[in-house]
Amino acid sequence: MERILKCHSGIGEAVEGEALVADDNFSARYDLDRITGVFSRPSHALAGQSYKDKILVFNTAKGGVASAWMLHEMRSRGIAPKAILFNAANTILVQGAALAGLAMCDRFEDGDVTKLIKTGDLVSVDPQAGRVVVKRQDSSIEAGG
Repeated sequence: MERILKCHSGIGEAVEGEALVADDNFSARYDLDRITGVFSRPSHALAGQSYKDKILVFNTAKGGVASAWMLHEMRSRGIAPKAILFNAANTILVQGAALAGLAMCDRFEDGDVTKLIKTGDLVSVDPQAGRVVVKRQDSSIEAGG
């Protein structure tokens, strides 16, 4: 099954990858181990899981300017996510994603993106078009657009 989600026009190039989803917030500074490529804050919903080459899906961003430059550092090490999707991003993380060359979108018309996408879904993100295509093998997603 496939579903097209509409969102605010984002930044970055179109990418495709496997989703890693949490109804949690996101800080590149406090939640991630930038050396090993895993979520390292023990209380984070994704603790211990790799974020490398994933399409990360969260409620909102948190943190300040250190989070922004850390995205760039992770990209330079080759252990960054492919894209980050939020219900609501903050300007610091948008700047960080732009600096790092990561795709980022937010403000989904169809509702809470952490409920619309599941971990393991194949997700195509086209930030310029404000479109995310979710491909799921099971029938728990309704076709739509």
